[in-house]
Amino acid sequence: MALNYIWVAFFLVAFVVALIKLIVFGDTEIFKTIVEGLFDSAKVAVIDIALPLAGVMTFFLGLLNIGEKAGAINFIARIIGPFFNKLFPEVPKDHPANGQMIMNFSANMLGLDNAATPFGLRAMESLQSLNPNKDSASNAQIMFLVLHTSGLTIIPLSIMAQRAILGAQNPADIFIPCVIGTYVTTVVSMITVAIRQRINLLNGTVIGWLGGITALIVLALWALSGRPKEEVEAVSKVVGNVLLFSIIVSFLAGALLRKVDIFSTFIEGAKGGFDTSVRIIPYLVGMLVAISAFRNAGAMDYLVDGMKYVIGLTGVNTDFTDALPVALMKPLSGSGARALMIDAMKQFGPDSFVGRLVCIFQGSADTTFYIVALYFGSVGIKNTRYAIPYGLFADLIGVVAGIALGYLFFH
Repeated sequence: MALNYIWVAFFLVAFVVALIKLIVFGDTEIFKTIVEGLFDSAKVAVIDIALPLAGVMTFFLGLLNIGEKAGAINFIARIIGPFFNKLFPEVPKDHPANGQMIMNFSANMLGLDNAATPFGLRAMESLQSLNPNKDSASNAQIMFLVLHTSGLTIIPLSIMAQRAILGAQNPADIFIPCVIGTYVTTVVSMITVAIRQRINLLNGTVIGWLGGITALIVLALWALSGRPKEEVEAVSKVVGNVLLFSIIVSFLAGALLRKVDIFSTFIEGAKGGFDTSVRIIPYLVGMLVAISAFRNAGAMDYLVDGMKYVIGLTGVNTDFTDALPVALMKPLSGSGARALMIDAMKQFGPDSFVGRLVCIFQGSADTTFYIVALYFGSVGIKNTRYAIPYGLFADLIGVVAGIALGYLFFH
Protein backbone atom coordinates (compact mmCIF):
# COMPACT_ATOMS: atom_id res chain seq x y z
CA MET A 1 0.00 0.00 0.00
CA ALA A 2 2.92 2.37 0.64
CA LEU A 3 3.70 2.47 -3.07
CA ASN A 4 0.14 3.59 -3.84
CA TYR A 5 0.34 6.57 -1.48
CA ILE A 6 3.80 7.59 -2.64
CA TRP A 7 2.80 7.35 -6.30
CA VAL A 8 -0.28 9.55 -5.79
CA ALA A 9 1.73 11.96 -3.60
CA PHE A 10 4.16 12.65 -6.44
CA PHE A 11 1.31 13.78 -8.70
CA LEU A 12 -0.55 15.77 -6.02
CA VAL A 13 2.56 17.65 -4.89
CA ALA A 14 3.48 18.35 -8.52
CA PHE A 15 -0.01 19.71 -9.20
CA VAL A 16 -0.04 21.97 -6.13
CA VAL A 17 3.45 23.36 -6.85
CA ALA A 18 2.60 23.96 -10.51
CA LEU A 19 -0.66 25.68 -9.56
CA ILE A 20 1.21 28.01 -7.20
CA LYS A 21 3.72 28.83 -9.92
CA LEU A 22 0.91 29.58 -12.37
CA ILE A 23 -1.24 31.73 -10.05
CA VAL A 24 1.40 33.44 -7.92
CA PHE A 25 4.34 33.75 -10.30
CA GLY A 26 2.52 33.74 -13.62
CA ASP A 27 4.48 30.80 -15.02
CA THR A 28 2.23 29.91 -17.98
CA GLU A 29 4.65 27.25 -19.25
CA ILE A 30 4.79 25.10 -16.12
CA PHE A 31 1.94 22.73 -16.94
CA LYS A 32 3.21 22.39 -20.51
CA THR A 33 6.62 21.43 -19.12
CA ILE A 34 5.07 18.84 -16.81
CA VAL A 35 2.88 17.27 -19.51
CA GLU A 36 5.76 17.08 -21.99
CA GLY A 37 7.83 15.43 -19.27
CA LEU A 38 5.09 12.84 -18.74
CA PHE A 39 5.24 11.76 -22.38
CA ASP A 40 9.04 11.81 -22.44
CA SER A 41 9.30 9.68 -19.29
CA ALA A 42 6.77 7.16 -20.60
CA LYS A 43 8.85 6.86 -23.76
CA VAL A 44 12.09 6.47 -21.79
CA ALA A 45 10.57 3.71 -19.63
CA VAL A 46 9.69 1.64 -22.70
CA ILE A 47 12.25 2.57 -25.38
CA ASP A 48 15.34 3.26 -23.28
CA ILE A 49 14.85 0.82 -20.39
CA ALA A 50 12.40 -2.04 -21.00
CA LEU A 51 13.23 -2.87 -24.63
CA PRO A 52 17.04 -2.79 -24.28
CA LEU A 53 16.62 -4.87 -21.12
CA ALA A 54 14.72 -7.50 -23.14
CA GLY A 55 17.81 -8.56 -25.09
CA VAL A 56 20.01 -8.77 -22.01
CA MET A 57 17.27 -10.60 -20.10
CA THR A 58 16.77 -13.09 -22.93
CA PHE A 59 20.44 -14.06 -23.01
CA PHE A 60 21.10 -14.23 -19.28
CA LEU A 61 17.87 -16.05 -18.38
CA GLY A 62 18.76 -18.63 -21.00
CA LEU A 63 22.22 -18.89 -19.48
CA LEU A 64 20.80 -19.20 -15.97
CA ASN A 65 18.57 -22.03 -17.12
CA ILE A 66 21.66 -23.83 -18.38
CA GLY A 67 23.39 -23.17 -15.05
CA GLU A 68 20.46 -24.61 -13.13
CA LYS A 69 20.27 -27.76 -15.26
CA ALA A 70 24.05 -28.17 -15.00
CA GLY A 71 23.88 -27.88 -11.19
CA ALA A 72 26.04 -24.73 -11.06
CA ILE A 73 23.41 -22.61 -9.28
CA ASN A 74 22.87 -25.28 -6.64
CA PHE A 75 26.65 -25.55 -6.20
CA ILE A 76 26.86 -21.80 -5.53
CA ALA A 77 23.87 -22.05 -3.20
CA ARG A 78 25.59 -24.76 -1.14
CA ILE A 79 28.70 -22.62 -0.71
CA ILE A 80 26.79 -19.49 0.26
CA GLY A 81 24.09 -21.43 2.12
CA PRO A 82 25.45 -21.10 5.69
CA PHE A 83 25.61 -17.29 5.43
CA PHE A 84 22.42 -16.79 3.46
CA ASN A 85 20.49 -19.13 5.74
CA LYS A 86 21.07 -16.61 8.52
CA LEU A 87 20.00 -13.60 6.42
CA PHE A 88 17.19 -15.42 4.61
CA PRO A 89 15.81 -18.02 7.04
CA GLU A 90 12.70 -18.48 4.84
CA VAL A 91 14.86 -19.74 1.95
CA PRO A 92 15.87 -23.44 2.04
CA LYS A 93 19.60 -24.10 2.30
CA ASP A 94 20.12 -25.46 -1.23
CA HIS A 95 17.50 -23.34 -2.99
CA PRO A 96 18.62 -21.81 -6.33
CA ALA A 97 17.64 -18.34 -5.07
CA ASN A 98 20.77 -18.31 -2.90
CA GLY A 99 23.05 -18.73 -5.91
CA GLN A 100 21.07 -16.26 -8.00
CA MET A 101 21.22 -13.60 -5.29
CA ILE A 102 24.97 -13.95 -4.80
CA MET A 103 25.48 -13.70 -8.56
CA ASN A 104 23.39 -10.52 -8.57
CA PHE A 105 25.37 -9.01 -5.68
CA SER A 106 28.69 -10.04 -7.26
CA ALA A 107 27.80 -8.48 -10.62
CA ASN A 108 26.76 -5.26 -8.87
CA MET A 109 29.98 -5.15 -6.87
CA LEU A 110 31.97 -5.40 -10.10
CA GLY A 111 29.88 -2.74 -11.82
CA LEU A 112 28.35 -5.23 -14.31
CA ASP A 113 24.89 -3.64 -14.29
CA ASN A 114 23.65 -5.36 -17.44
CA ALA A 115 24.45 -8.78 -15.99
CA ALA A 116 23.28 -7.94 -12.47
CA THR A 117 19.69 -7.11 -13.44
CA PRO A 118 18.77 -10.50 -15.01
CA PHE A 119 20.36 -12.34 -12.08
CA GLY A 120 18.40 -10.16 -9.65
CA LEU A 121 15.09 -10.57 -11.47
CA ARG A 122 15.55 -14.32 -11.58
CA ALA A 123 16.37 -14.33 -7.87
CA MET A 124 13.20 -12.34 -7.17
CA GLU A 125 11.18 -14.88 -9.17
CA SER A 126 12.72 -17.72 -7.15
CA LEU A 127 11.91 -15.92 -3.90
CA GLN A 128 8.37 -15.36 -5.16
CA SER A 129 7.96 -19.12 -5.62
CA LEU A 130 8.52 -19.44 -1.84
CA ASN A 131 6.22 -16.55 -1.00
CA PRO A 132 2.91 -17.76 0.52
CA ASN A 133 1.19 -14.42 -0.17
CA LYS A 134 1.87 -13.58 -3.81
CA ASP A 135 0.55 -9.99 -3.61
CA SER A 136 2.73 -8.99 -0.63
CA ALA A 137 6.50 -8.91 -0.40
CA SER A 138 7.98 -11.62 1.80
CA ASN A 139 10.66 -10.95 4.41
CA ALA A 140 13.27 -12.56 2.17
CA GLN A 141 12.26 -10.39 -0.80
CA ILE A 142 12.45 -7.25 1.34
CA MET A 143 15.90 -8.16 2.68
CA PHE A 144 17.11 -8.84 -0.86
CA LEU A 145 15.67 -5.58 -2.22
CA VAL A 146 17.00 -3.38 0.60
CA LEU A 147 20.48 -4.90 0.27
CA HIS A 148 20.22 -4.24 -3.47
CA THR A 149 19.25 -0.59 -2.93
CA SER A 150 22.35 -0.11 -0.80
CA GLY A 151 24.23 -0.35 -4.12
CA LEU A 152 27.40 -2.15 -2.96
CA THR A 153 30.04 -1.48 -5.64
CA ILE A 154 33.76 -2.07 -5.28
CA ILE A 155 34.89 0.07 -8.22
CA PRO A 156 32.73 3.11 -9.20
CA LEU A 157 34.08 3.04 -12.75
CA SER A 158 31.43 5.17 -14.47
CA ILE A 159 31.82 7.96 -11.89
CA MET A 160 35.58 8.03 -12.29
CA ALA A 161 35.20 8.07 -16.07
CA GLN A 162 32.86 11.05 -15.90
CA ARG A 163 35.30 12.90 -13.66
CA ALA A 164 38.05 12.27 -16.18
CA ILE A 165 35.88 13.62 -19.00
CA LEU A 166 35.28 16.83 -17.03
CA GLY A 167 38.99 17.34 -16.40
CA ALA A 168 39.53 16.23 -12.80
CA GLN A 169 43.21 16.20 -11.85
CA ASN A 170 42.83 12.79 -10.18
CA PRO A 171 39.53 11.19 -11.28
CA ALA A 172 40.08 8.24 -8.93
CA ASP A 173 40.38 10.34 -5.76
CA ILE A 174 36.74 9.56 -4.87
CA PHE A 175 37.40 5.82 -5.18
CA ILE A 176 38.01 5.03 -1.49
CA PRO A 177 35.24 7.31 -0.11
CA CYS A 178 32.71 5.77 -2.55
CA VAL A 179 33.59 2.21 -1.55
CA ILE A 180 33.54 3.00 2.16
CA GLY A 181 30.21 4.82 1.77
CA THR A 182 28.46 2.04 -0.12
CA TYR A 183 29.85 -0.63 2.23
CA VAL A 184 28.67 1.25 5.33
CA THR A 185 25.25 1.64 3.69
CA THR A 186 25.05 -2.09 2.94
CA VAL A 187 26.07 -3.25 6.42
CA VAL A 188 23.76 -0.79 8.20
CA SER A 189 20.88 -1.77 5.89
CA MET A 190 21.49 -5.44 6.63
CA ILE A 191 21.49 -4.83 10.39
CA THR A 192 18.34 -2.67 10.39
CA VAL A 193 16.31 -5.10 8.29
CA ALA A 194 17.59 -8.00 10.40
CA ILE A 195 16.37 -6.20 13.55
CA ARG A 196 12.98 -5.58 11.91
CA GLN A 197 12.73 -9.25 10.95
CA ARG A 198 14.15 -10.41 14.30
CA ILE A 199 17.11 -12.15 12.70
CA ASN A 200 20.06 -12.81 14.99
CA LEU A 201 23.29 -11.72 13.28
CA LEU A 202 25.48 -12.27 16.34
CA ASN A 203 26.76 -15.68 15.35
CA GLY A 204 30.02 -17.07 14.04
CA THR A 205 28.75 -17.67 10.52
CA VAL A 206 27.57 -14.12 9.83
CA ILE A 207 30.49 -12.48 11.62
CA GLY A 208 32.93 -14.74 9.77
CA TRP A 209 31.45 -13.97 6.36
CA LEU A 210 31.22 -10.24 7.02
CA GLY A 211 34.78 -10.27 8.31
CA GLY A 212 35.97 -12.11 5.22
CA ILE A 213 34.15 -9.78 2.84
CA THR A 214 35.47 -6.77 4.73
CA ALA A 215 39.00 -8.13 4.49
CA LEU A 216 38.64 -8.66 0.72
CA ILE A 217 37.35 -5.12 0.21
CA VAL A 218 40.15 -3.66 2.36
CA LEU A 219 42.69 -5.70 0.38
CA ALA A 220 41.23 -4.49 -2.92
CA LEU A 221 41.26 -0.89 -1.68
CA TRP A 222 44.85 -1.23 -0.53
CA ALA A 223 45.93 -2.72 -3.85
CA LEU A 224 44.19 -0.04 -5.94
CA SER A 225 44.57 3.04 -3.75
CA GLY A 226 46.89 5.63 -5.23
CA ARG A 227 46.95 3.95 -8.63
CA PRO A 228 46.35 6.09 -11.72
CA LYS A 229 42.78 6.26 -12.97
CA GLU A 230 43.73 4.42 -16.17
CA GLU A 231 45.18 1.52 -14.18
CA VAL A 232 42.15 1.28 -11.88
CA GLU A 233 39.88 1.37 -14.91
CA ALA A 234 41.89 -1.34 -16.66
CA VAL A 235 41.84 -3.61 -13.59
CA SER A 236 38.10 -3.13 -13.21
CA LYS A 237 37.37 -3.93 -16.84
CA VAL A 238 39.65 -6.96 -16.95
CA VAL A 239 38.55 -8.51 -13.63
CA GLY A 240 34.85 -7.85 -14.19
CA ASN A 241 34.70 -9.11 -17.74
CA VAL A 242 36.97 -12.11 -17.12
CA LEU A 243 34.77 -13.19 -14.21
CA LEU A 244 31.58 -12.71 -16.20
CA PHE A 245 32.83 -14.65 -19.20
CA SER A 246 34.25 -17.32 -16.88
CA ILE A 247 30.76 -17.80 -15.43
CA ILE A 248 29.35 -18.26 -18.94
CA VAL A 249 32.02 -20.79 -19.91
CA SER A 250 31.76 -22.70 -16.62
CA PHE A 251 27.99 -23.02 -17.02
CA LEU A 252 28.43 -24.37 -20.54
CA ALA A 253 31.24 -26.73 -19.50
CA GLY A 254 29.18 -28.06 -16.60
CA ALA A 255 26.25 -28.62 -18.93
CA LEU A 256 28.47 -30.54 -21.35
CA LEU A 257 29.73 -32.78 -18.54
CA ARG A 258 26.16 -33.48 -17.43
CA LYS A 259 25.10 -34.08 -21.04
CA VAL A 260 22.48 -31.35 -20.96
CA ASP A 261 20.80 -30.41 -24.24
CA ILE A 262 22.44 -27.00 -24.06
CA PHE A 263 20.85 -25.00 -26.85
CA SER A 264 17.34 -26.27 -26.19
CA THR A 265 17.81 -25.51 -22.50
CA PHE A 266 19.02 -22.02 -23.41
CA ILE A 267 15.96 -21.40 -25.61
CA GLU A 268 13.65 -22.67 -22.88
CA GLY A 269 15.03 -20.20 -20.36
CA ALA A 270 15.47 -17.35 -22.82
CA LYS A 271 11.78 -17.32 -23.71
CA GLY A 272 11.07 -15.72 -20.35
CA GLY A 273 13.35 -12.75 -21.02
CA PHE A 274 10.99 -10.84 -23.30
CA ASP A 275 7.96 -11.77 -21.19
CA THR A 276 9.62 -10.38 -18.06
CA SER A 277 10.61 -7.16 -19.84
CA VAL A 278 7.04 -6.64 -21.07
CA ARG A 279 5.59 -7.43 -17.63
CA ILE A 280 7.59 -4.67 -15.92
CA ILE A 281 6.66 -1.94 -18.44
CA PRO A 282 3.50 -0.75 -16.59
CA TYR A 283 5.39 -0.50 -13.30
CA LEU A 284 8.29 1.41 -14.87
CA VAL A 285 6.03 3.77 -16.80
CA GLY A 286 3.92 4.53 -13.73
CA MET A 287 6.86 5.26 -11.44
CA LEU A 288 9.04 7.20 -13.90
CA VAL A 289 6.13 9.37 -15.04
CA ALA A 290 5.23 10.25 -11.44
CA ILE A 291 8.85 11.13 -10.64
CA SER A 292 9.03 13.24 -13.80
CA ALA A 293 5.96 15.26 -12.76
CA PHE A 294 7.45 15.84 -9.30
CA ARG A 295 10.78 16.97 -10.72
CA ASN A 296 9.52 19.10 -13.62
CA ALA A 297 7.02 20.94 -11.42
CA GLY A 298 9.95 22.26 -9.41
CA ALA A 299 9.03 20.42 -6.21
CA MET A 300 12.55 19.02 -5.96
CA ASP A 301 14.03 22.53 -6.13
CA TYR A 302 11.75 23.75 -3.34
CA LEU A 303 12.65 20.73 -1.22
CA VAL A 304 16.37 21.38 -1.63
CA ASP A 305 16.03 25.11 -0.91
CA GLY A 306 13.96 24.37 2.21
CA MET A 307 16.59 21.96 3.50
CA LYS A 308 19.33 24.50 2.88
CA TYR A 309 17.41 27.10 4.87
CA VAL A 310 16.70 24.77 7.82
CA ILE A 311 20.29 23.51 7.94
CA GLY A 312 21.53 27.09 7.82
CA LEU A 313 19.50 27.91 10.95
CA THR A 314 21.41 25.28 12.94
CA GLY A 315 24.69 27.13 12.48
CA VAL A 316 26.54 24.07 11.12
CA ASN A 317 28.74 24.25 8.05
CA THR A 318 26.46 24.27 4.99
CA ASP A 319 29.04 23.73 2.25
CA PHE A 320 27.53 20.32 1.55
CA THR A 321 24.03 21.65 0.78
CA ASP A 322 24.90 22.46 -2.85
CA ALA A 323 25.36 18.71 -3.37
CA LEU A 324 21.97 17.78 -1.87
CA PRO A 325 20.05 17.72 -5.19
CA VAL A 326 22.01 14.61 -6.19
CA ALA A 327 21.34 12.95 -2.82
CA LEU A 328 17.61 13.68 -3.04
CA MET A 329 17.30 12.68 -6.69
CA LYS A 330 19.18 9.38 -6.30
CA PRO A 331 16.28 7.40 -4.75
CA LEU A 332 13.96 8.67 -7.50
CA SER A 333 16.00 8.50 -10.70
CA GLY A 334 19.48 7.18 -11.38
CA SER A 335 19.76 9.04 -14.69
CA GLY A 336 18.41 12.22 -13.07
CA ALA A 337 20.95 11.98 -10.25
CA ARG A 338 23.74 11.41 -12.77
CA ALA A 339 22.69 14.49 -14.73
CA LEU A 340 22.68 16.57 -11.54
CA MET A 341 26.11 15.17 -10.61
CA ILE A 342 27.51 16.27 -13.96
CA ASP A 343 25.88 19.70 -13.66
CA ALA A 344 27.37 20.18 -10.19
CA MET A 345 30.86 19.24 -11.38
CA LYS A 346 30.51 21.66 -14.30
CA GLN A 347 29.26 24.46 -12.05
CA PHE A 348 31.63 24.06 -9.07
CA GLY A 349 34.46 22.13 -10.73
CA PRO A 350 35.22 18.38 -10.54
CA ASP A 351 37.95 18.95 -7.94
CA SER A 352 35.86 21.19 -5.69
CA PHE A 353 34.36 19.94 -2.42
CA VAL A 354 30.86 19.89 -3.95
CA GLY A 355 32.16 18.30 -7.16
CA ARG A 356 33.65 15.42 -5.21
CA LEU A 357 30.75 15.12 -2.76
CA VAL A 358 28.15 14.64 -5.51
CA CYS A 359 30.26 11.75 -6.81
CA ILE A 360 30.30 10.14 -3.36
CA PHE A 361 26.50 10.53 -3.15
CA GLN A 362 26.12 8.96 -6.58
CA GLY A 363 28.26 5.97 -5.59
CA SER A 364 26.98 5.36 -2.06
CA ALA A 365 23.46 3.98 -2.74
CA ASP A 366 21.12 2.88 -5.51
CA THR A 367 17.79 4.03 -6.96
CA THR A 368 15.13 2.78 -4.53
CA PHE A 369 11.92 3.57 -6.41
CA TYR A 370 13.25 2.26 -9.73
CA ILE A 371 14.40 -0.97 -8.08
CA VAL A 372 11.05 -1.41 -6.31
CA ALA A 373 9.16 -0.89 -9.58
CA LEU A 374 11.48 -3.19 -11.52
CA TYR A 375 11.92 -6.08 -9.09
CA PHE A 376 8.55 -6.20 -7.37
CA GLY A 377 6.78 -5.36 -10.62
CA SER A 378 8.43 -8.32 -12.34
CA VAL A 379 6.62 -10.73 -9.98
CA GLY A 380 3.38 -8.78 -9.55
CA ILE A 381 3.86 -7.69 -5.92
CA LYS A 382 1.46 -4.89 -5.01
CA ASN A 383 1.96 -4.62 -1.23
CA THR A 384 5.59 -3.65 -0.65
CA ARG A 385 5.12 -3.61 3.16
CA TYR A 386 8.13 -1.88 4.75
CA ALA A 387 10.48 -2.30 1.77
CA ILE A 388 10.31 1.34 0.61
CA PRO A 389 10.93 3.04 3.99
CA TYR A 390 13.83 0.71 4.71
CA GLY A 391 15.19 1.21 1.20
CA LEU A 392 14.97 4.96 1.71
CA PHE A 393 16.68 4.53 5.08
CA ALA A 394 19.54 2.85 3.20
CA ASP A 395 19.67 5.91 0.94
CA LEU A 396 19.71 8.19 4.00
CA ILE A 397 22.61 6.25 5.50
CA GLY A 398 24.44 6.66 2.19
CA VAL A 399 23.88 10.42 2.31
CA VAL A 400 25.02 10.77 5.94
CA ALA A 401 28.06 8.57 5.31
CA GLY A 402 28.80 10.51 2.12
CA ILE A 403 28.74 13.87 3.91
CA ALA A 404 31.01 12.56 6.69
CA LEU A 405 33.44 11.05 4.16
CA GLY A 406 33.39 14.19 2.05
CA TYR A 407 34.41 16.36 5.00
CA LEU A 408 36.98 13.76 6.12
CA PHE A 409 38.72 13.40 2.76
CA PHE A 410 38.18 16.67 0.91
CA HIS A 411 37.17 19.58 3.19
